[in-house]
Amino acid sequence: MPSTPYTYTNPDDPGREDEGLFGPASVTWRLMSSRIMWVAVVRALYLQALHPRVIRGTLQNAATITEPVDAWARLRRTRTFIEARTFGTVAEAERAGRRVRKIHASLTGTDPDGTRYRVDDPELLLWVHCGEVASAADIARRSRLPVSAADLDAFVAEQRTSAELIGVDRAAAPASMAELDDYYERIRPRLYACDEAKQALRLTLHPPVPDGNRVLKLGLPPVSVLAFSTLPRWARRMYGTPSGPLSDMAATAGLRAARLAFRQQWLFSGAVRAILRAESAGEGVTAGPAGGNEP
Repeated sequence: MPSTPYTYTNPDDPGREDEGLFGPASVTWRLMSSRIMWVAVVRALYLQALHPRVIRGTLQNAATITEPVDAWARLRRTRTFIEARTFGTVAEAERAGRRVRKIHASLTGTDPDGTRYRVDDPELLLWVHCGEVASAADIARRSRLPVSAADLDAFVAEQRTSAELIGVDRAAAPASMAELDDYYERIRPRLYACDEAKQALRLTLHPPVPDGNRVLKLGLPPVSVLAFSTLPRWARRMYGTPSGPLSDMAATAGLRAARLAFRQQWLFSGAVRAILRAESAGEGVTAGPAGGNEP
């Protein structure tokens, strides 16, 4: 199995068949092209882990996720899926979506009482989708990307297409920031930080890194802490972390500083090279059968 099953044509390639599901005029392209979205991806993971069935299904189907090579190979597949979905042609995005749906359809999770459930349960898929969208929108707003309230509403509406791609009913996905907020108000009573969520949090604060990658070993924890600090107050309280207006202000200031730092080409390029080295650490090792719940 190839280590990167998701490929897409560069948006600048004049030979592209089409502009994809969104296109260069979309808010989606504008937001997802920003380097600060790396923080949004980590934030989304923390938020998504607060649904017990989502995090249990993830860990139960990814037994080796704590191993450096496997963890970073999975990250690579997730990253390239997001890129193909967002920037690829229509055919490339749909091909990526079909693969994800096929993987999810084959997986199940088990509750502590022994109840089994499907990983592609519509409620779980919608929760994961909303975690991605809410995180991208919040990080964009607080880091002062040049987006208006109307832009953020447009982004949420555009992302219903991404929801469909993973098997969510388009009509069930929020179409505005207000609808997204309403969704979180409805689902919050069913959320909490289970043991698996706290395990995932510890894993990201002390990430497994392939040997010889000191840059990531030192650089990832601060990014993880920043991403965690941007969670809503109710989410941080579920993890057992005190929160308040001052911590929110500090997180917002940290985001703005990070956005400025990411604009330094030498710094960002060095970070990307380190990530690519980690993601490629397992190439040359014979891959086993597809497994886990990664895209």
